[in-house]
Amino acid sequence: MNSPIPRLLVIAGSDPSAGAGLQADLKTAQHFAVYAQTVATAITVQNTLGVTGVHPAPADLVRAQIAAALSDIGADAIKIGMLGNGEIAAAVAEALEGLSIPLVLDTVLVSTSGAPLLDEDGLRILKYRLLPMAALVTPNADEAEALVSIRPRSDHSIRNAAQAFSALTGAPILFKGGHGGSDETVRDTLAANGKLTVFESPRQEVAHLHGTGCTLATAIACGLAHGKGLKEAVGEAHAYVQAAIRTAPRLGRGSGPLNHAVKS
Repeated sequence: MNSPIPRLLVIAGSDPSAGAGLQADLKTAQHFAVYAQTVATAITVQNTLGVTGVHPAPADLVRAQIAAALSDIGADAIKIGMLGNGEIAAAVAEALEGLSIPLVLDTVLVSTSGAPLLDEDGLRILKYRLLPMAALVTPNADEAEALVSIRPRSDHSIRNAAQAFSALTGAPILFKGGHGGSDETVRDTLAANGKLTVFESPRQEVAHLHGTGCTLATAIACGLAHGKGLKEAVGEAHAYVQAAIRTAPRLGRGSGPLNHAVKS
C-alpha cells in the first residue's frame, strides 16, 4: 500500500501526565512527520512523581486494536512499549507473527520509580516470542541484565551482552545511555552486525527525564518508517532526545516531561 505519509503503529500503555507512553509516542511521531496509530495495552496512574497504578487492558481488546489498525491504515514501522502481563504479550505476539514490518521493541520491565510493568509470564513471552521479531531492541542497563544476566557497563561487558542478545534474538541491540560514558558524557551503543557504534553527548544534570526511553524508541521507529537505515535512525533519535532533554519545560514536582516539540 502506498501512503502519502509514513505510518507508525505504537503498542504501549497510556500515561495521563503525557510525558511517557502513548502520549509521548504521539508527540514524537508528530515531530518526525509520521502518522501514528496507538494500541493501548494499559491505563496507568502516574505523574512526574511516579507510577501508583496499572490497569491492563483485556488481551482480546489489545488484539482487536492491532487488527483494526493494520487492516485499514497499515504501518511502515511498529514500536512496542509497555505490555503489562503475559496475556497481553501473547496477544501482541500472535497479532504480529508473520509480518515483515520493522519492529522496535522497548523492553519496558520496571518504571523509573520502581513499579513493575511486566509479570514473569510476560517476560518469558518477550524473550522467546517478541525479541526474535524485532529489528531493534532498546534495553537500559537494568533491562539488559534481567534479560541476559549481563549488565552492560564497560565496552567488554557491552560486547558480552550483545553476543548474549544475538544468541537469544539475532536482532540489533541499542544499549541506552544510562549504563556507560562518564560523569561528563552519555552513551547509547548500537550493536549490529558484530560491530559497536557509539552515539555520545554531554551529560545533562537535569531532573526532567520522564519518558526518555519511550521517546528514543519511537523516534528510531519513525526513522525506520521513513525508510532510513538503522544507524541513521538511531543517530537522529539520539540527537532529538538530547535536545528534548536540554529544552525540557520544567513541569511537575518530580521527573518532568521532555520538550517533544523541540526544533531540530
